[in-house]
Amino acid sequence: MNTSPKSLGYRFPAEWERHSATWLSWPHKEASWPGKIDTIYPVYADFIKILATGERVCINVADDAMKNHALKYLSANGTDLSKVEFYPFPTNDAWCRDHGPAFLVNPSAPEPKIVIDWDYNAWGDKYPPYDLDDIIPTLIGRKFGYPVFKPGIVMEGGSVEFNGKGTLLTTSACLLNPNRNPHLNQDEIEGFLRDYYAVDHILWLGDGIVGDDTDGHIDDLTRFVNHDTVVTVIESNKKDENYDILQDNLKELNKMRLESGKQMNVVELPMPDSIIFEDQRLPASYANFYIANSAVIVPTYRCKQDDQALDILSSVFKDRKVIGLDSVDIIWGLGSFHCLSQQEPE
Repeated sequence: MNTSPKSLGYRFPAEWERHSATWLSWPHKEASWPGKIDTIYPVYADFIKILATGERVCINVADDAMKNHALKYLSANGTDLSKVEFYPFPTNDAWCRDHGPAFLVNPSAPEPKIVIDWDYNAWGDKYPPYDLDDIIPTLIGRKFGYPVFKPGIVMEGGSVEFNGKGTLLTTSACLLNPNRNPHLNQDEIEGFLRDYYAVDHILWLGDGIVGDDTDGHIDDLTRFVNHDTVVTVIESNKKDENYDILQDNLKELNKMRLESGKQMNVVELPMPDSIIFEDQRLPASYANFYIANSAVIVPTYRCKQDDQALDILSSVFKDRKVIGLDSVDIIWGLGSFHCLSQQEPE
């Protein structure tokens, strides 16, 4: 389709707006959690159990064997299985935030919901193959009869953050990385963001946290929690390699203005203790929370900052419960709950 979603009156709702479902891709790639994949399933199932208290959970699986594997864990923890739906869409990996569909809505349009199918190259061709992941949005769009728009450039859901009023927040480390769209400059990329995410105002931060193999996704750094407020992670240890990166980030945020011209409210979140596994710094961050209908689900890391982070997030999300879930094993895959999920708005 040649007409842009923005020109047709569509919008990308903020994550806290009402969902009709959350989409997931059941984890199965041993290489993403080498030696650890079996340890993630109980927590992943608990994530689904919480989601299912407030919305449908749609899970991409390769076959009946994978579906039955999932059902074993979901039955064991008491998940409301009437809210869980399985779809036979095989994937290469589990990171549905990046390979899943972006849903835009326009209640007054003949087709009130559409899907954007961005190109996907596994964060700069780092983890081939990714051919199955790349077609997931189109498969979902076809299944439900949603029109599918294909911008034809690489984009990942974890690289962009929205306030629901026309402002998009991203990082130059990721979106301007030559391993994504080397043929495009910043102005051209902004044009695609405006046309296909239907935003007016784009704000750029710099680098992401150390250990993030996505080249600096915003969802490990800074997140909108309402139309004019962000939470952003801060490292208190001046000797930590994230300290300067996150201080620079904070300074930029404090200078930024929203689409309305208003300065953002900036709430600081601590960083957890560093997690090293097999000599690798993992991208552990409390910013990788997921805002579901019934709860805000926050990764925790078995350190003293967990309670502080949960208290801060509880103070900004007064309309839903904030729940911490242990992410020490999941983060070995280099992502957490936000990376694993994609919301479908009502």
